[in-house]
Amino acid sequence: MNKDRQEEKVTQKMQVTETLSQGLKREFQVVLPATDLATRLDSQLAEMRAKARINGFRPGKVPVAHLKRLYGRSIMAEVVQEAVNEAHRKIIEDNALRPASQPKIDFPGEKDDLEKAFEAKADFAFTVALEVLPKIEVGSFDGVEIERLVAAVGEDEIDLVVNRLAEQSRPYAPKEGEGVAAEKGDKATIDFVGKIDGEAFEGGSGEGVDLVLGSGSFIPGFEEQLEGLPLGDSRTVTVTFPDDYSAAHLAGKEAVFDVTLKALAAPGATVIDDDFAKGYGLDDLAKLRESIKANIERDYAAASRRKWKRALLDALDAKYAFDLPEGLVAQEFDAIWRRVEAEQAQSGRSFADEGTTEEAARADYRKIAERRVRLGLLLADVGDAAGVKVADEEVNQALFERARSFPGQEKMVWDYYQKNPSALAELRAPIYEEKVVDHILSLVKVTDKTVPKEELLAADDEEDEEEAADSSAALV
Repeated sequence: MNKDRQEEKVTQKMQVTETLSQGLKREFQVVLPATDLATRLDSQLAEMRAKARINGFRPGKVPVAHLKRLYGRSIMAEVVQEAVNEAHRKIIEDNALRPASQPKIDFPGEKDDLEKAFEAKADFAFTVALEVLPKIEVGSFDGVEIERLVAAVGEDEIDLVVNRLAEQSRPYAPKEGEGVAAEKGDKATIDFVGKIDGEAFEGGSGEGVDLVLGSGSFIPGFEEQLEGLPLGDSRTVTVTFPDDYSAAHLAGKEAVFDVTLKALAAPGATVIDDDFAKGYGLDDLAKLRESIKANIERDYAAASRRKWKRALLDALDAKYAFDLPEGLVAQEFDAIWRRVEAEQAQSGRSFADEGTTEEAARADYRKIAERRVRLGLLLADVGDAAGVKVADEEVNQALFERARSFPGQEKMVWDYYQKNPSALAELRAPIYEEKVVDHILSLVKVTDKTVPKEELLAADDEEDEEEAADSSAALV
């Protein structure tokens, strides 16, 4: 109780003056009188005196002046840090602020002034600058309408998957003897070395690689040139990488491959019946088809959700406008830009390759950052007002799935997240966002529209590159 009263008395001596209130920006000047600094220092030294064990002095009898010479500066550093933290708490509580990020502390005085403050010979003055969260008038969602695309699963789609499974499990019989040559449909085992302008390139070589001719697994034109190649012989294959090839340094370039046919196997027949289905753990062919249909339906539902979620976020982005904390926008932009630079470094592509400039790209990604911050703050407010919660079991399930994606390192991943609250929060955020989105969906007008699968999935492909503009999970 005495300590609480002492802290209250010390706090009353601290002078806090608001010097800026502009938009979301706030700035305060804090002055801690020299007498207060001395009081705080003496209090700390008194506590230390009772516990100090120094050679030449009896316990509890070390002169305060001696302790001050030995530890005064380090103790004053702690006093100053405590004063800064106390000032921050006082500013937040007294002004009922919702800070958007950590405050910026500035000590504007001269070096001599700071030295005097550290010796408790002068007042200690500093400024606290911060941004606050905007007040968002959410209101109702009347007038918000979205269209939800849905697609039915056809029997032909199920047939396609069944046939693909049959192809993957197709038996192959070795082809041997004189005059044996590669044919379309054969599984060829090859060694190859690829060169561009006479130089071997990374990723262009392989040994003992199985390739079903006609499967389209390799660069267009590669497999066709191996047809007719006798077993054990070699052939030079010349192909051109597609202009849109994922590795930019290879896109559009002609490559020459020296290929040797090491082995051949002819395809056998696959019977699609109940026994075939049992190979996949199902009772019969009907159950296999049901399982395939359910998987496709899940894929379609996920694609549909991505579309209507984007439509919903687009509507919310258009409906709400409010000031954004510059610090949050800068932080979000920096995260996006780091990813852009990493992707460019990995692909070897430049802004010019994308038909733009760095300046234009920065402006576009700045807008994406602003959108993400705006939607993140809005969803956070809506979720808070609706009492949306994420249960520990849901976070643990997400953590379990994350750990499973690192085979052999599950325990290490699990322990890392359990020991790092910020990392665990990254798992919680997208769960929270999806719950808030579902809550908003229940409040807006939704119209289902049945479309062909091509329209549903084509739309999904076109918007994949803009996914960053939709995600606001990092902010909620």
